[in-house]
Amino acid sequence: MKILILHGPNLNLLGTREPEVYGSLTLDEINNKLIELGKELGAEVKCLQSNHEGALIDALHDARTWASGVVFNPGGYTHTSVALRDAVSAIQIPVIEVHLSNVYAREEFRHTSLISAVCKGKITGLGWKSYALALRALMEE
Repeated sequence: MKILILHGPNLNLLGTREPEVYGSLTLDEINNKLIELGKELGAEVKCLQSNHEGALIDALHDARTWASGVVFNPGGYTHTSVALRDAVSAIQIPVIEVHLSNVYAREEFRHTSLISAVCKGKITGLGWKSYALALRALMEE
């Protein structure tokens, strides 16, 4: 099984960006944990981050040719991107939306996701473990 871990905008700043909200782990540390978890579960995990909406769409389109599923943190695009929603819907493989912080305990605009309705599920507020739980769920798919 092959899984894409897709990180959206500003997640490259993890570890230094608002650690009280997003935790102290860097993106590389999270990716390494997920790659190791994937090996334990029998999955090949590929991690990608971009601050660019088009690059995220391209990664989703590409994933449909090789991935069994996607763990996707769309970051701020969660609340604004119809194009990402359409890409998730179009690829026809399971996508689980994840967020490090509890978006429902934050600003009201973060409560709305344009992505959730076309995802298999959503995990939010558990730090890096949101990704780990999503990876486990895809493996049991």
